[in-house]
Formats: sequence, C-alpha cells, structure tokens
Amino acid sequence: MQKLIQGIHKFQQNIFDDQKVLFARLAKGQQPLALFITCSDSRIDPNMLTQTKPGELFIIRNAGNLIPPHGVVTGGEAGTIEYAISVLKIKDVIVCGHSMCGAMAGVLHPEQLDGLNAVKNWLSYADATARVIKENYSHLTDETARLMATVEENVLIQLENLRTHPSVAAALARDELKLHAWVYKFETGQVFSYVPENNEFSLLEESHGIVQSGRKPIPSI
Repeated sequence: MQKLIQGIHKFQQNIFDDQKVLFARLAKGQQPLALFITCSDSRIDPNMLTQTKPGELFIIRNAGNLIPPHGVVTGGEAGTIEYAISVLKIKDVIVCGHSMCGAMAGVLHPEQLDGLNAVKNWLSYADATARVIKENYSHLTDETARLMATVEENVLIQLENLRTHPSVAAALARDELKLHAWVYKFETGQVFSYVPENNEFSLLEESHGIVQSGRKPIPSI
C-alpha cells in the first residue's frame, strides 16, 4: 500500500504539474480514440501497451475480457458500451485477450474453479469458447498451445457477443464503427490482430486487422 501512496505523491509532484494543460483540457470533457476491452490481469497496462495518454482510451476490464450478450445481464459492461458508442461516438472497439490468461485456464479446466462460485458464474459467458475448443481443437495436446487457442477463440466470440448490443449493431449498420480482435503476448511484447482475409491472427502491423463479419475458425499462434 505504501508504494501506491508514494506513487500518488510522485504523480502529483512530478507529472501533474508538467501536464497541467492536458488535465485542464480533460476537465472539460473526453474524446477517447477507442473503447479498449481487456482482462483484469495486472500484467496488462492498456495505456503502456498502446502508448496513449489520459483521455485517449475508454476501458472495460474484467476477468477474461468477457462481454455478456445483450439482455442476458444488466451490468457495467452493457452500460459502458452504450455510453462509449452512443454518447462518446467512439469509432473503434478493441477486444484484447492475452497469453497465459488465468480466466481462460479456468474455462479449459473448470475443476480448478471449485469453491469459486462467482468466478464460475462469470466464466459461463465463455461457454461457447469452451465448446469450440473441445469440438474443434482436440488435435492440440500441448497445454500452452491449447490455452493460446482458447484465448484467440474467446476474443472472437466476445466480439460476436458485442455485436448483439443495440448501440453496436446500429453503429455497424451505419458503417460508423470498426471492431478489432487483438491478442497480447506480454512475455514478448507482441500484439497479434485477427485478419479475416487470412483467417488467422497475425503480428500487428501498421495496417491492422479489422473484424467486420462473423467468427471463423483460426489456427493457434
């Protein structure tokens, strides 16, 4: 806790004063570049990863970067998505999974969730991911490869869930919104983006992958 308090004082003394113009502008409102949906995992820092400043990312974080389909549950995800699209007029939504994801390990091995009822209930929104892996990836026997395939498939499935939200569906119909599927390997710093034309996740380049249509089966990274 002491490290956090010291960090606040360092921010106030060394950073805030140097960026007063930025924070004064942010006090008048926000115009974020994208809605970034990712995992709660402490090893991921969306702003560090994308080198963005305060005010440039609107962020949703939860275990497994899950988006419940519209109408299934009334929670923070649905309200945040609607606000991002309908009020802030965000034009890009990124769902970013990551390597070595504990939530996806729980999807693969639900027996590890015994006694964690709230976690188990939350991960039910990845049931489709679990089924895709079970039925389509039986050839993957290596645990690391199987986990990465789960991470990849889950990102695409959550994008499908995202499309069920009315604000998203309407913006997509007007061609005013683009959806992006990313996977971050934090141990290497690499980011992979799903490219529909190639039917796979590829290393993110200047021309990034945009998901416009339904999910397709993908190979493991």
